[in-house]
Amino acid sequence: MKPRISMITLGVRDLAQSVHFYEQGLGLPRMESPPEVAFFTLNGSWLGLYGRESLADDAGVPAGGTGFAGFTLAHYVDSEAAVDELLERAVSVGATLIKPARKVFWGGYSGYFADPDGYLWEVAHNPFFWVGPKDQDA
Repeated sequence: MKPRISMITLGVRDLAQSVHFYEQGLGLPRMESPPEVAFFTLNGSWLGLYGRESLADDAGVPAGGTGFAGFTLAHYVDSEAAVDELLERAVSVGATLIKPARKVFWGGYSGYFADPDGYLWEVAHNPFFWVGPKDQDA
């Protein structure tokens, strides 16, 4: 078995708003899909967006979760300038800046935003560990 995460699906309140955010704010390429769901191609996996109530119903759990969910999503980029650019781009289409980018204790540079549904994203440059196009087949 090759360990991997095949897809991350986020339950969202407003699908159209979230699709706009992920297409325009983060520049993710959208795949063709039925109107009640959206899929985006990532390097080696996919991001899915589905109505929060519907996703909770599918999993058989209550939809009313609030507060910190105990995880973050991360997007690594190849430079500090790219961190700043992506944070600015995300905020320009509806993200809330949670923590401005800065040098961090582990030697990198990162900041956080919350998407329109409150999911936390870290945008980071790690000079010691880069996952990018040259590594996508690994």
